[in-house]
Amino acid sequence: MDKFKYKAKDKDSKTVEGLVEAADINQAAKILRERNLLVITVNKKNEDLFVQVKKGFDRIGIQDKVNFTRQLSTMVNAGLTITESLSILELQTSPAMSNLITDVLHQVESGISLTDALQKHSNIFDQIYIALIKAGETAGVLDKILLRLADNLEKQNEFRQKIKGAMIYPIVVIGGMIGVVAVMIIFVIPKLTAIYEEFQADLPISTKILIGISKFATHYWFLALGVLAALFFLFRYLSHNYYFRRQFDQFSFKIPIIGKLRKAMILTEFTRTLGLLVGSGILIVDAIEVTTKSLNSPNYEEKMKEVSKEVEKGLPLAMSLAKTEIFPPILPQMVAVGEETGKLDEVLVKVSTYFEQQADAMVKGLTAALEPLIMVVLGVGVGFLMMAIIMPIYNLTNQF
Repeated sequence: MDKFKYKAKDKDSKTVEGLVEAADINQAAKILRERNLLVITVNKKNEDLFVQVKKGFDRIGIQDKVNFTRQLSTMVNAGLTITESLSILELQTSPAMSNLITDVLHQVESGISLTDALQKHSNIFDQIYIALIKAGETAGVLDKILLRLADNLEKQNEFRQKIKGAMIYPIVVIGGMIGVVAVMIIFVIPKLTAIYEEFQADLPISTKILIGISKFATHYWFLALGVLAALFFLFRYLSHNYYFRRQFDQFSFKIPIIGKLRKAMILTEFTRTLGLLVGSGILIVDAIEVTTKSLNSPNYEEKMKEVSKEVEKGLPLAMSLAKTEIFPPILPQMVAVGEETGKLDEVLVKVSTYFEQQADAMVKGLTAALEPLIMVVLGVGVGFLMMAIIMPIYNLTNQF
């Protein structure tokens, strides 16, 4: 899509100017006419280098999606059409989101459904989002679906921010420690090495190790970068290999604390998403299929495919979940209650809250466990550096 600068007259004969996105100048004129504007001039807008670079940095975040979803729900509920709602929203959001909404608006104006228009931006709107929009359009309750979707996105965002926030402290401390060590090795140790060699000092083993690391870092840094780059690309290549992903996934679950935390996070997302889909009127088999694709865990995906096959055969979801060892007993028990009472969606949402609370407790426990561990590592690191640097200097002073 290109941008076209236009000058036109509205229904009150007032001259208006602005930009419109279209495939070509003819489509731009057509769009303006559909907006009841009398076109005077339409010219392609040439973007300067700054604008092109800026667009590369524009990103659509989860908060942009939340705002878009909630505002669209409010407007549809108020009786506005989809095209009217999108026309208003494209003027009230970030530049990146505005460009996306403009494209969606053009697609809808051309006659396709909102679901199909959003599906063309699958990098922004995932399968769960698309499935819910489709259900809302089909059942004629798009405003209610959008509202529930916005609430769900906000809860997901809050949950992920809690996890990220808890990791900030250890990451900052470890990053600072690595930075200090790098400065010592690259700038301080080479100067001290020259002094030690000049006085032919007898160096302890810790100092020799540090000098060896320093020489390698200053003279063969390109080899280190090459090894890191090779490892990075190797990991990226292997991450596309299903067998490697599956083995790595299994290994991550065995890591103390982190493995349990990851399971709690997956179960939280699984139950919350499945509850949202079921509550929106989507068939249970379709809901399981869509949810499975969003789990980001090969092991859980395999088990959920087995569950989906069992449910297709007519087996209750609770019994199908109970057959798999990967889910904790509370999940099939609560699902059984939901199926018996006809309130499966409500039960799944409550179970997701339970798993979220578990994850919160684990994050706090992980943070509490990391703090003393980091202090011990810092103490050992500082002690090693002091011994390696100060001991030779102390020996030199004793020689005079």
